[in-house]
Amino acid sequence: MSEQKNIHISDDLIRQWAQNCLQHAGADAAVAAAMAENLVAADLMGFRTHGLMRLRYNINCLRDGSSRPSGDYQVLRQRAAVQLWDADLLSGLYVVPKAVNAAMQMARECGTGTVIIKRAQHVAALAVYLEQAVNAGMLIQLMCATPGQQVVAPHGAKSAWFSPNPFAIGAPTQSQPILFDISFSMTAAGKVRKAIAEQQPLPYPALITADGDYTTDATTFLNDPASVLAPLGGQQLGYKGSGLCLFSELWTLALSQLGRHQEQPGLDANTVWIQVIDPSAFGDAEEFKAQAQALVDGMKAATPIDKNYPVRIPGEGAMTTRARQLQLGVEYSPELWRQLEKVADLMQQPLPTSTN
Repeated sequence: MSEQKNIHISDDLIRQWAQNCLQHAGADAAVAAAMAENLVAADLMGFRTHGLMRLRYNINCLRDGSSRPSGDYQVLRQRAAVQLWDADLLSGLYVVPKAVNAAMQMARECGTGTVIIKRAQHVAALAVYLEQAVNAGMLIQLMCATPGQQVVAPHGAKSAWFSPNPFAIGAPTQSQPILFDISFSMTAAGKVRKAIAEQQPLPYPALITADGDYTTDATTFLNDPASVLAPLGGQQLGYKGSGLCLFSELWTLALSQLGRHQEQPGLDANTVWIQVIDPSAFGDAEEFKAQAQALVDGMKAATPIDKNYPVRIPGEGAMTTRARQLQLGVEYSPELWRQLEKVADLMQQPLPTSTN
């Protein structure tokens, strides 16, 4: 039996198809367009677990009412350089870019701007929001926590308390931007589900079983009681990830005053912390880029352990992946394409023809 090839599709075509599906599920045109844009943006950068793999989830949220299809956020509190928003279950894919823009406007005036959004539905990959600020010459940081979700154990525990809590930063240089996106857990729940679907073990012990053992067996995530995600650092250094999870939840859940003891268990709505800094508030903006460039040049000049794998700057791989896919088409595995075919049938929106 011959191996099935990956499918390549124009980013414009697959984006419009996703938007049509989301509108058919009830989202208004502006919300659907932003959701499709940022899901496909994740695929283009190689964040497969946060791209159209999550389209069906977003459609289900729109159809069951757990994601609001239209409307606006509410500004609950504000000062010169800070704002607290309530998204009231609008998609994070739609609200986060608006919050980044608001933070940028405050940064132009005050040197920095911070927006915290609570009750934002699916946010997906934080990396896709970084360039909005970086392209304007600004630095940006984002953190996200989910008060209704408990899947990550504190270090030394075998039961969960935290959510995976992604963190991302972006900065301009004189060449390619720095784009960094990680979670404070050893892996993301989406990657565990992907490993289960592909019947593969995890590449390292990222799960803690109910017996307290670290394991690569992704299927333990489906057990009753289920295994939980280990904090970043794993068995030996997990106190670092545990502390970072606590830090991110102080900056998100505590500042927004919507914590785990208040939120409905199982609700996937997120709290997102966004901070933008304008380097021109501290000095010459071009000199900042020169300093940033010197930092990445020094990294690149470091002697690699293996000359076949030179030191890579955060975001370099994502930018390369996006450039390739913009030229050749967004690449989807046969397994994921079959999932999209099911969505197409459900929403009565035929998939576009691949470029293979």
